[in-house]
Amino acid sequence: MRDQTEQQASPEVQARIRSSFERQGLMRHLGARIVLIAPGCVHIVLPNRPEVTQQHGYIHAGATSAIADSAGGYAAFTLFPENTSVLTVEYKINLLAPAEGDHLEAVGTVLKAGRTLTVCTLEVFGVQDEHRTLVATGQQTLMCVNHRSEQPAP
Repeated sequence: MRDQTEQQASPEVQARIRSSFERQGLMRHLGARIVLIAPGCVHIVLPNRPEVTQQHGYIHAGATSAIADSAGGYAAFTLFPENTSVLTVEYKINLLAPAEGDHLEAVGTVLKAGRTLTVCTLEVFGVQDEHRTLVATGQQTLMCVNHRSEQPAP
């Protein structure tokens, strides 16, 4: 995992990422928020609340996977040029431990950036106070869609 004191992405890239993230209905529905945007790395936090749990009280694997997918997608998007968009081509996630704690933190990190395809590593941590437990790990491939701005249609 990258050091949280690393350089933040430029203000323009941060604005582009935050604008796109705010238009994601699922992230809004889950209550997720971006807490770090750096070149090739994004952290997303999901508070633990009853609406995102499964029958045993753990945070649902679907919510865990969704924030991992978005963290990786936006990590890749930090490196994409203007007037492009990002789409997930595939991802695989391994659930390592029950997802519990005050919140989850998904970390997407670019492993290999390419002109068309970018590969990211995904990590999701359960956080309770200052204690972090790795609850999921994965890998993802993303596609840079050229000539398609992330800006909403007028």
